[in-house]
Amino acid sequence: MILGALLDAGLPLDDLRRALGSLAIERDTVFTERVTRAGVGATKFHVRGERPSLDHAHNRGHDREHHPPSSHRHAKEGSHGHAAGESHRHAPDESHQRGGHHTVAEIFCLIDASALSTRAKARAKELFGKLAEAEAAIHETSVEKVHLHEVGALDSVIDIVGTVYALETLDVDRIVASPLNVGSGSVRSAHGLYPVPAPATTRLLQGAPIYAGPQKAELVTPTGALLITAYADSFGAIPPMRLRRVGYGAGSRDIPDTPNVLRVLIGASGTPSPSARVVVIEAEIDDMNPQIFGILIERLLTEGALDAFYTSIQMKKNRPGTLLSIIAPPAARERLTSTVFRETTTIGVRYREMERECLDRETVTVDTPFGPVRVKIARRNGEVMNASPEFEDCVRIAVAAGRPVKDVHAAAMKAFLDRGLEPTAESSTSKA
Repeated sequence: MILGALLDAGLPLDDLRRALGSLAIERDTVFTERVTRAGVGATKFHVRGERPSLDHAHNRGHDREHHPPSSHRHAKEGSHGHAAGESHRHAPDESHQRGGHHTVAEIFCLIDASALSTRAKARAKELFGKLAEAEAAIHETSVEKVHLHEVGALDSVIDIVGTVYALETLDVDRIVASPLNVGSGSVRSAHGLYPVPAPATTRLLQGAPIYAGPQKAELVTPTGALLITAYADSFGAIPPMRLRRVGYGAGSRDIPDTPNVLRVLIGASGTPSPSARVVVIEAEIDDMNPQIFGILIERLLTEGALDAFYTSIQMKKNRPGTLLSIIAPPAARERLTSTVFRETTTIGVRYREMERECLDRETVTVDTPFGPVRVKIARRNGEVMNASPEFEDCVRIAVAAGRPVKDVHAAAMKAFLDRGLEPTAESSTSKA
């Protein structure tokens, strides 16, 4: 449902297919169709299984690819997204039709076979590790031995890997989710009949606001609980925003009195250059293998840090050392502090909360003689303060064209300045 909503809001399906790599063995391993749920039109995301299912031929007969709105890019700061988590994908029999279950190690191999970035692969593995820890705790076994049943089938692996790719591509600043309607009744899993929400879902939802609606169905699955709690910065009402895109992702059920859809709202912050509360965490280190420092930064960013960096310092007894500084949302302080203690040799950290103000950011695409290049624009109160071509685009295009990167960079800046400071509505939107 999350992927369906993001595709409905404009994520290109072909880009998702490329990111999945060998997870989607054939082009039509993943596809979409338009459906109606209690009168609401939505995009249903489908995955063909590892082995043919009884409805395979039927699905092929109804394989109508949904073509979402024109592709769009999003600004990096000062924007908000809202996922109305009132119902989530669940099809208790489909997972078994689509290829059994895997161990965590097997799923990690599948993730490595995807075309995700290194950072996104690490994020996907972290999510499955969290899921395995929840399952292992419930069934009183080890993470290495636990088998992920419904959430270990190919469709759920693609759901999670695809969502990691989609949210990395959108490069969102902030995600706000509504309180979660978990449903009621009972659900049958590989381990037997369980009350709703299922044990793994309940464990993953700790700390999130939930309620039981009148629907006798499981409306939040472990996969949905994992993704929402991992990515939501907060839960509550829709934040002020300039709404740019809306997407509806359909679940498998069609509940008569309630649209079984997940809604995603994408927009820019409703106020210019808002200030936000952040926490700064610091630790001094002088006795750690320097090879660990690079891995530590990647891990901190994966676990929710907004930024992390090192500064060379002089410590007591005239020893050279390194100051680790982390900027993060206050809610992430405990999690990041635990990571610092676990991954470094420091025996103490300090932290302080402060306000920060960020420029509004958006991304537009300009055409150059070498190919299209994204340009990041930073504004304050509507005035352009900075503009910078996306360096990775410049490198990729320069390699393909056999030209110096500086030539592509200069051509992108010229193209941006030639078009004026105001992007067209067709070429840009603000980030979710």
